[in-house]
Amino acid sequence: MALTQLILHNFLSFVFIISAIVFIHEFGHFIVARWCGVKVEEFSLGFGYQLWSRLDKKGTRWKLCLLPFGGYVKMFGDRNGASMPDSKAIAKMSKSDKKKSFLGKNVWQRMAIVAAGPFANFLLTILIFTFLLQKNGLNTVLPIVDQVLPESAAFDAGLQKGDKILAIDSRQVVDFEEMRLVVLDSADKELLFTIGRGEQVLEMKITPRNQIRKDFFGDDVKMGTLGVSASEVINKKLNLGQSLVEANIQTYKTTQAIFKALGELITGKRSVKELGGPIKIAQYSGKTVDMGVDAVIWFVAMISLNLGVMNLLPVPVLDGGHLFFYIIESIRGKPLSQKVQNIAFQVGLSLVLALMALTTFNDVMQLFH
Repeated sequence: MALTQLILHNFLSFVFIISAIVFIHEFGHFIVARWCGVKVEEFSLGFGYQLWSRLDKKGTRWKLCLLPFGGYVKMFGDRNGASMPDSKAIAKMSKSDKKKSFLGKNVWQRMAIVAAGPFANFLLTILIFTFLLQKNGLNTVLPIVDQVLPESAAFDAGLQKGDKILAIDSRQVVDFEEMRLVVLDSADKELLFTIGRGEQVLEMKITPRNQIRKDFFGDDVKMGTLGVSASEVINKKLNLGQSLVEANIQTYKTTQAIFKALGELITGKRSVKELGGPIKIAQYSGKTVDMGVDAVIWFVAMISLNLGVMNLLPVPVLDGGHLFFYIIESIRGKPLSQKVQNIAFQVGLSLVLALMALTTFNDVMQLFH
């Protein structure tokens, strides 16, 4: 594929995937706002120059804008799409108009409206996981060693073909993927493996090595490696109820992993160079489109979940920042002063813009490596 075609392919894939996820997120805010009796003035996909718009019967202008890097829902009484209140406009409103404004609602309704965006992303992820599990069943790779790579950590420790991994650091191992995730995060860290070999139960101390391996998308990444593979797979067909339960479990585990990664970035255990931005997402979007429908909708689920989690962080401008303010308001019995909120919004916006700049810089640097 020529470079121009590749760029166009990645860009269009990115626009399709991100637009779908952003629409779901913003629709969560929109529908709960309407249920609470708030007038929604604008529903925008994208930012900047308006490409298309339509005014519906309830006075909401639906917009499609040039820059496909997000979207917003502007409610009656908001100064802008970031839900910053327009105090001067609200002060001049009649009682009937205030009832239709976002700030005219009680704190619990406002919390519900704000939380509805991330909740919609979590719900989308659960529904997609449910669909994939219902369609394909649940594949479990048994933690039984099929191959040991020469000169690997596993080889040096004495692992053999047919060994069954029973536990790592006294934590029971159910499948190979669970073991792989532990090893991934344990580069250069000694782990105690409990091994089943025939009728024997052995203990081995193994230190996974920090090596460069290919990830799901074929990119080189540093990770902890053991040097073993497994091939014994059990496919379990699930009914709708079982698929839904397993989808919730997978969503919970993935959410835990995201928060863990964020914690490691904050503490310095992981480098900020690992953070990816719009260019990397565009590259991965193009790759998943080439892999087929299942890969695309799985990727949508993962990006949706990441968006939901990130939006819950207590950073002003993000949904989590608004929720944090409303929690304080519910405790104090009154909101924080407008001055404090404005300062917090400016700080939050600066942090978000700095993060966007950093991730974009990382993406550009990786293009030249």
